Amino acid sequence: MGTKQLLLIVLGTILAAIAISVGISLFQSQAESSNRDAVIVDLNNICDKAYTYFISSSDQGGGGRSFKNYKIPDALKSNANGTYVIQTAGNSTRIRFRGRGVEKGLNPRKQAGMVAYRLEINSSGKRTLVKLN
Repeated sequence: MGTKQLLLIVLGTILAAIAISVGISLFQSQAESSNRDAVIVDLNNICDKAYTYFISSSDQGGGGRSFKNYKIPDALKSNANGTYVIQTAGNSTRIRFRGRGVEKGLNPRKQAGMVAYRLEINSSGKRTLVKLN
């Protein structure tokens, strides 16, 4: 084989390696982004349940204008998107939840390296979302 053919083979191999690397990077980025969206949706669902508990009277099994004693339903504690816990126990004015996803987040040293958010809901229904990783 001539020098030109060897050069073309090497160049083709390098270009293929770069294309594969870029494809893997894009896939990982999309997986992280999708997991972030899913964790936020799940946290909002949990907040909906918590606020329904808050506004329901104690006769109806609710909190009677308090988040105290609210528990995340077992079906919502963990799923394919991540795990969810009460970060700050509920009181009469607010409750705070934390969700940890299944994909690696931005900082591998925070939240065990996984996608993580905190969502707080107060007595007026206002939500505050904080990205932890």
